[in-house]
Amino acid sequence: MSKGSNAPVPTTALRVELGWRSGPGVPDADASALLLVGGKVRSDGDFVFYNQPEHSSGAVRHEGKRDVGGRVTDSLLVDLTRVESAIETVILAASADGGAFGQVPDLCVEVKDAAQGALVARFDSMGATVETAFVLGEFYRRQGAWKFRAVGQGYSSGLEGLATDYGITVDEPQNAAPPVAPPATMPPPVTPPATPPVAPPAPQAPPISLSKVTLTKEAPSVSLTKQGGTSGTMRVNLNWQMRKQFSGWASKLGRPVAMHNDLDLDLCALYELTDGSKGVVQSLGNAFGALRQPPYIHLDGDDRTGARSSGENLTISLDHQRAIRRVLVFVTIYEGARSFADLHATVTLTPQFGAPIEFSLDECTVPSTVCALALITNTGSDLVVQREARYLVPERGVSPQRTVDHAYGWGMNWTPGRK
Repeated sequence: MSKGSNAPVPTTALRVELGWRSGPGVPDADASALLLVGGKVRSDGDFVFYNQPEHSSGAVRHEGKRDVGGRVTDSLLVDLTRVESAIETVILAASADGGAFGQVPDLCVEVKDAAQGALVARFDSMGATVETAFVLGEFYRRQGAWKFRAVGQGYSSGLEGLATDYGITVDEPQNAAPPVAPPATMPPPVTPPATPPVAPPAPQAPPISLSKVTLTKEAPSVSLTKQGGTSGTMRVNLNWQMRKQFSGWASKLGRPVAMHNDLDLDLCALYELTDGSKGVVQSLGNAFGALRQPPYIHLDGDDRTGARSSGENLTISLDHQRAIRRVLVFVTIYEGARSFADLHATVTLTPQFGAPIEFSLDECTVPSTVCALALITNTGSDLVVQREARYLVPERGVSPQRTVDHAYGWGMNWTPGRK
């Protein structure tokens, strides 16, 4: 499609993929969506992006990134059947993190049928220079039907400028003003005239924070202490997508086997506390843990869809971080495949206070059934999150749990378990 052109789209669930080619010096990019009435959002809740991944109506969901051979996509799922009748336009935007779009090659947006994968529309955005945010396209209603328009409007003020332009209240850190010295002498207090009581202002929703931390091979760790994430809870979410119909390893020859629809991945955590006790949090054996007592880690449940709206989730209590020495978050394949091949997964760690931390898993090229995701270490003066993204291959007859234990020197005894 050319800039400004439009095309009809089916009123169904659509996957919108922001795509570009990665490489040295190429900034990261993020997809976002704004649901508009009269050209503005009704509230900050109408903004869907990495820190607010799902609209309350369920019509728009941020699904996360995947990298296939250097081609990166960040996806949004838009279900037009669930868009509220008051919403006139759904803006599809992109923002650059760590540079401008002039440094991002082959930037495009593709609209696909979410169920079948068929391409509905594609717009290649060319000629970018200093822009750090773009409105690439929009869905809009016309005579009871939905259409997609290729927009290509750039902003040099980043995601913040784009969001505020559509009515979003953005959290802006302010530098504290220097203290003012009081005068040497103070006049006697004056009794003010009586005034009628004034009703307190209505509570306002806190502004949206656009900050985030993306871990990469080049920058694999971050200090939670420096980010301010040292209290409350931290949620660890894993969501995934399958790229192909076939995956896994049928034998040492690497012949593909059919991927079952009920792929079951299990998010787990090995823990070691400062009192020397060790253990595992996992759905096997119903070892779901606890948040307010040791091990201060809780597994929410067991999900088979990979959707960000639910997915696999662990919660870690940062209020008890002094009791925690280290936590290794990992994922195993329980059933449905024999390896992580063709799986695209995103890990997001969201502390209650401080910026969320995210990273994508590399493409799996070995017959692995267990992947170490992140190592959280308490050094005594700092709480550090380290991106692992390490695929491990169990030896014959050795469980995935025992494999990851051996790789990280946990030293636990293992027995077979069931859900």
